[in-house]
Amino acid sequence: MLNAQGANIKHLPYAFTERGSIMAANVLNSPQAVAMSVFVIRAFVQQREVLSVNDAILKRLAEIDKTLLLHDSALRDIYQKLLPLLQPPPDPPKPKIGFREKSPRYGSKRSLLVQKTC
Repeated sequence: MLNAQGANIKHLPYAFTERGSIMAANVLNSPQAVAMSVFVIRAFVQQREVLSVNDAILKRLAEIDKTLLLHDSALRDIYQKLLPLLQPPPDPPKPKIGFREKSPRYGSKRSLLVQKTC
């Protein structure tokens, strides 16, 4: 049998809440009961402080993780841009085998003769 919250109502809970311990301290009047209820309340306060510190640490870790992801993507972009520069230069083209006609130089007598005859 389940209640609306989905908890099993057949079994009693194993732990107090902070409010339940305060209620128990108000009902019980013996000095030992009051001392134990104060001890339990202090334990709840200390537990709440530890959890709040953990939340702050988790938030800070999340911020650090975000900045690391941004830096990681920036470094990846820089590496991708530098990668072509790190490659060895391509081999120069090999000259063709055989005789080649030299092109006349600009202003030489031969080039002037060729231009006048054409």
